[in-house]
Amino acid sequence: MNNLQMKKLTILSMVVASIFAISCKKESNTTQNKENPDVFSAEEKKDSTNIKHLFNTALTEGKSYEWLRELTSIGGRLSGSEEAAKAVVWGEKVMKEVGLDSVWLQPVMVPHWVRGEKEVANYMFNGEKINVPLCALGFSIATPSNGITAEVIEVKSLKEAESLGEKAKGKIVFFNGAFDNTLINTFHAYGGCVGQRFAGAATVGKFGAVGMIVRSMTNGINDYPHTGSMSYKDLPEDKYIPAAAISSRAAENLSKHLKETPNLKFYFKQSCKTLPDAPSFNVVGQINGTENPDKIMVVGGHLDSWDLGEGAHDDGAGIVQSLEVAYLLKKNGIKPKNTVRVVFFMNEENGLRGATEYNRLAKENGEIHIGALESDAGGHTPRGFSIDANEKNVDLVQSWKKLLAPYGLHDLLKGGAGADIGPLKDDHVTLVGYRPDSQRYFDYHHTEIDTFDKVNKRELELGSASMASIVYLMDKYLYTEDTLKP
Repeated sequence: MNNLQMKKLTILSMVVASIFAISCKKESNTTQNKENPDVFSAEEKKDSTNIKHLFNTALTEGKSYEWLRELTSIGGRLSGSEEAAKAVVWGEKVMKEVGLDSVWLQPVMVPHWVRGEKEVANYMFNGEKINVPLCALGFSIATPSNGITAEVIEVKSLKEAESLGEKAKGKIVFFNGAFDNTLINTFHAYGGCVGQRFAGAATVGKFGAVGMIVRSMTNGINDYPHTGSMSYKDLPEDKYIPAAAISSRAAENLSKHLKETPNLKFYFKQSCKTLPDAPSFNVVGQINGTENPDKIMVVGGHLDSWDLGEGAHDDGAGIVQSLEVAYLLKKNGIKPKNTVRVVFFMNEENGLRGATEYNRLAKENGEIHIGALESDAGGHTPRGFSIDANEKNVDLVQSWKKLLAPYGLHDLLKGGAGADIGPLKDDHVTLVGYRPDSQRYFDYHHTEIDTFDKVNKRELELGSASMASIVYLMDKYLYTEDTLKP
């Protein structure tokens, strides 16, 4: 290519880029016009300006990403572990560095389950040894020291497992109910099959099964097993059976191989155990309200994580975003009318002890909560919020869409808010869940690849700003005599 051709190509590229930029600007203006900025009241114009400042600060002076780097360097933070204790120390330190008006630790006793040495699983098929990626489920018992070998029965649901009866005796029951990938919200797909993981062992243990394995809770096909909590419910201890998850690709293969060899035998070994409850803490800090300091709005996530990875998306992202809400308010000189309290809850993953204790102490101390926001859905691109409140306050939050939609926050839907703030539910309390895009979340959820490098800096910061914006609006408009009426 000669110089003249190069110049022509350069000019053409500049023209195309200019046209694209103009088109994007027109599209942006069109989007904003659809949200009727011209009919903003004087107060809404002020709100729009403040929200813009919150986003600008998060994207240029945000702290969340580096905080997440520090937190995930501790490693997996399973309740009762040394890593969870280190996370508490870290949490108290960063809250004080932000300059919250007060910071304290809230004692709570938590479960202490440990995984033990790495699990092993395999089976023989057509003379070949097939190694299976497998991990024990939280609260499962161990296998015997030499492992378990037994024939496998495949089921696709708890209902199907209930129908096995005596057929399950002496067998390993394989729960292979997959995500419904036609559901756009992957959390709905997760809810449709996670019962197998949680209640599978209790369901088939009563029939004399010797073990339970479950397809990992993910919408993808990969080689990473996903851990998570399980329960024996009211089974007597002599009916407890080892429970584990296998990767989704291993589940696909095992199902196919069972069709060809129905009597194949599966082997797995795990050495997990439950220790006595251990002392731990919720980490709490707050900005005192200037007008109603006795009225409290919580913003938080859970400090604990599973032990396989670093708990970056689940829920390191929620932790650092929650603290950044307070940081952004202070950085922009926004003084909340009500007290804004940041809570790093302990033990969401396998017990909810932190949330339960926080709620108990709130009632015991006569505290008045008017709202709460939780981030526990990963650090991906913001999409909006779910709202759990009385009808008036649902309508109130949805009325803010014209202020939030320019930032991609189009979803303001009635629904559940979050496990840790759930105990605060009341007719007069507005609970809100932060909802980022869910498509990639279950690639990482409860796996060894939930690590710092899987979180995008800009997406994380956009989430912090989104949360700060709705906290700003909740603080300004939520607490009135009218909105407190059911």
